[in-house]
Amino acid sequence: MALATSMNVVLGSLAFAIFWVLAVFPSVPFLPIGRIAGSLLGAMLMVIFRIITPDQAYNAIDLSVLGHLFGTMLVNVYLERADMFKYLGKFLSWKSKGAKDLIFRICLISAISSALFTNDTACIVLIEVVLKIARQHSLPPHPFLLALASSANIGSSATPIGNPQNLVIAVQSKISFRNFLMGILPAMLLGVVANSVILICMYWRLLSIPKDEEDAAIKHHKEDDLNSHPFSPATMLRCTSSSSQECNSTMEAINEQSPPNINENMDTTSHNAALEERLTYAFSGESSEGNEDLPLGSKRMLWKSCVYLVTIGMLIAFLMGLNMLWTAITAALALVVLDFKDARLCLEKVSYLLLIFFCGMFITIHGFDKTGIPGTLWELMEPYAQIDRVSGIAVLAIIILILSNLASNVPTVLLLGAKVTASAANEKKAWLILAWVSTTAGNLSLLGSTANIIVCEQASQAPHLGYNLSFWSHLKFGVPSTLIVTAIGLTLIR
Repeated sequence: MALATSMNVVLGSLAFAIFWVLAVFPSVPFLPIGRIAGSLLGAMLMVIFRIITPDQAYNAIDLSVLGHLFGTMLVNVYLERADMFKYLGKFLSWKSKGAKDLIFRICLISAISSALFTNDTACIVLIEVVLKIARQHSLPPHPFLLALASSANIGSSATPIGNPQNLVIAVQSKISFRNFLMGILPAMLLGVVANSVILICMYWRLLSIPKDEEDAAIKHHKEDDLNSHPFSPATMLRCTSSSSQECNSTMEAINEQSPPNINENMDTTSHNAALEERLTYAFSGESSEGNEDLPLGSKRMLWKSCVYLVTIGMLIAFLMGLNMLWTAITAALALVVLDFKDARLCLEKVSYLLLIFFCGMFITIHGFDKTGIPGTLWELMEPYAQIDRVSGIAVLAIIILILSNLASNVPTVLLLGAKVTASAANEKKAWLILAWVSTTAGNLSLLGSTANIIVCEQASQAPHLGYNLSFWSHLKFGVPSTLIVTAIGLTLIR
């Protein structure tokens, strides 16, 4: 691909550089506007510098990806309200046989959850339980946090809905959900096992606690401390990152929504029980008015069953090859109707900022591609990166690993996707290799994926057990794990 004019190359590179810096380092001193505004700024500069026209900018936005993200995020909101993630947390601590068993369970549950509900969601909803497990067994949380984040990234590679880059690949390649799953699932399963083994081997001494000491530690913590928490994960995430005034406003709103039959004049025990009832009431979305024909508990169970059935139906529709965009939106709207109340509160939990970020990123990447720089660089590497030989797969994997950590995985997929597959003898295999390597590349460093950042930030803010997962401590585990897991998966992708 020929380069654009010298002026367009310089200006396009400048716009992309601004986007990249703000996406990777959103609080840089000279322009601390954040990654959302940074993506919009990069997109606007591409148009202002006349790298692309306004019409080309509109066309660069992939509405299929945005619509699918919206649908799956809304489904996740209703799954959260239906206590799906609380049940996953209970399984982590059910009849545990020690620290090494917990590591393996965290890896497995994190991987499965991320494949079905995205890696970021899995980390958000499981981080609190994982930290409590570490505290219960009197263990440093370091290996457990690494298990959660790294397995979430690996597990998300198995499905098109596991992470945004897979969704982009599925939309552009038109690979069905079933074919995508069958192509990467063996690599994902073996990768999770290998990742857990690496973790256990690296932290063997740390995880080797004598049984009597472990039992003594468990006696100091109640079982329900792990399994029950009156706040939904989304609410806790907002409270830990917001001001105390916002959290107080949330609590006031909960009190206002509480059922009218709660007596305010009560002792401490009764007050705590009433508070839990208010919280459960507020976040369950159930109302006691007009439900005399069916007990509240039975109605709640029926509603939760409907949420699970709709979600299962959505996954089955994906496997049958139905359009993923309209299937996800249909499932989300079905849950809105079944909830039978104003959907505003659930719709407000959808991350619209993420959708805005993707809009800006689509335009910015399209503009940078128009400069001809990505195409020219790929022409230099293409003869050495053919997937019909082992050396070519290795070179391609190294390129994807480096770019995914420098420019993030979604931009890497947008820049390389069409170019890699256009020259490949087996186009489907090339897409799957791109999906696998760009996803596992997120484990290389702390800044490799959003899931890593979520785990790090929430661990540092957790009450009773604040812990800072440093860049170098992550890198010490991330480099060998990423290289080994990526290599294992490449041998299994078909």
